Parts: sequence; structure tokens; C-alpha cells
Amino acid sequence: MSEDPCSGPAADMAGLVAHPNSIFRCEAGACRPDACEFIGEEPLLIRIDGKPYSVVMRTPGEELFHAAGFCLGEGIADSPDDFASIGYCKDLDPNIIEVRLKPERREKVGELLERKSFVSQTSCGICGKEMVKDIYQVVAPNTDPFRVSIDQLLKCIERLAENQVIHRRTRGAHAAMLIDRRLETLSFAEDVGRHNALDKAIGKAFVGRKLSAAALLILSSRISYEMVQKAARARLPIVVGMSRPTALAAEMGRALNMTLACTARRSELIIACGRERILC
Repeated sequence: MSEDPCSGPAADMAGLVAHPNSIFRCEAGACRPDACEFIGEEPLLIRIDGKPYSVVMRTPGEELFHAAGFCLGEGIADSPDDFASIGYCKDLDPNIIEVRLKPERREKVGELLERKSFVSQTSCGICGKEMVKDIYQVVAPNTDPFRVSIDQLLKCIERLAENQVIHRRTRGAHAAMLIDRRLETLSFAEDVGRHNALDKAIGKAFVGRKLSAAALLILSSRISYEMVQKAARARLPIVVGMSRPTALAAEMGRALNMTLACTARRSELIIACGRERILC
């Protein structure tokens, strides 16, 4: 395997791995401004033999290794010798990787590549800012004035843990819980995948025609771009996770006027955006 001649050295991605963000730390009835770092999150478009194959969300850095491991996991490659080259796109975009297979390997996995659904991001320039702009065009900013106190939020977080039966038995499940304006549980779901758990919880409320009553989402996981996107589509004003949101998630939350928060310590919350909905 050789690196594509057009790829060149990887760009310095250090600034995209950790992003400084202004936050509020809330505890014991008081909120104070502070700052902390959120992990970077950007889309990576993997093209195989000139055609888009998949877009994955990841922390920038080590894209060549990421693409190689992805190809192994997908069954596209069995050995490093199956690659003719792996490199960045012609414009040195760190969010696009070009994978070239050797002819004999391309012939062997041709049906696999053809079965893959087409990916629409076909040009260089894919980035988090474009994704925020795209979602902003199809989802209006949230104008829900619902507000909740820190103590109430912490009790809701405890309720999530109390309902995680599968997690207690297996230590391998994520959970999502929708809560209405009376702070009563609207729906709850567990799944091995955090995205799946959220889809299930939202789906229960959606099919039951109760989704419009939801005002608060509690997640057992961190808050990523996809989780904010799903919550925005469900018109949920407040999302609370168990760890810090990604930088892209926080950017999207601000753009859509949502409130994103996470637990810091047992009695402390970090508010990434939408401070006005949290009562100290």
C-alpha cells in the first residue's frame, strides 16, 4: 500500500480535537460562567475508487488509519496489500479520504461496493459548519420557553438510572428518556447503541402521538451531532447527557436555540448553551 501522491502530509488537527467553549457551572442554587474544552467532531467522507462510500462522524486526526480500519471492518479489504493507495483528496481536505483498491481486490468486492447506498456528499468541502447550515435550513430554531430547575434536572437524571434495567444486568446498554412539562416520564428505551435508544424513545412518543408534550431529553451518553439533530427534529428544547457534548453539537445547539447540559459531578451541571431555560 502506498499513500496517494496527491495526499501530502496530514494537516495539523490539534485545534479540531479540543475546542474551548464558554459554559456555565451550576451547583447548589448558583450558576457561574466558566470555560472548558469540548471534543471535536467532524464528518469524514470515505471514497472508494472515486465513488462516495460512507460518511462517518469522528474526532479529526489519523484519517488514513481510520479509513483502513473501516475498510477492514466492512469487508472491503482483508490485508493492507489490498490497497493500491489511501490518501487525502486532491485539495488536501482532511475530511475526505480517497481509497484505491488493487484491481484484483476491486473485482472480488465489486458486489459489496455496488450494494452500498449512495452517499450524497460527492465533493471536497464537507465540514461541520456546512452540516450546521444544512440542518438550520430544515429545522427552525426552538422557541419553546419551557424552564426547569437544577434540582429537578438532577432528579430526572436519577430516574433515568433507576429505569436502566438492561444496563444493570449487562453493563452494556445506553438509555434515553423523554419527559413532559409536568416532569413525568413520557417514554424510555434502552439499546446497545445510543442512537438506537434515542430513536426508540422518540418513536414511542411519536407513534403514540405524544411527542408534542415532550420538553426534556435525558441521555445516558454524551451529546453528539447526531443526537442533537434527532432531538431538534423532535422539537425538544432541553437535552441533558452524562458527559460533555462535542464541539459540533454545542455549535448546533446554539444555532437552533436549544439547551444542552451535562453532568459534571453528582450535584453539578455544565450548561453548554441555552442557559435561560435552567433555573438556579
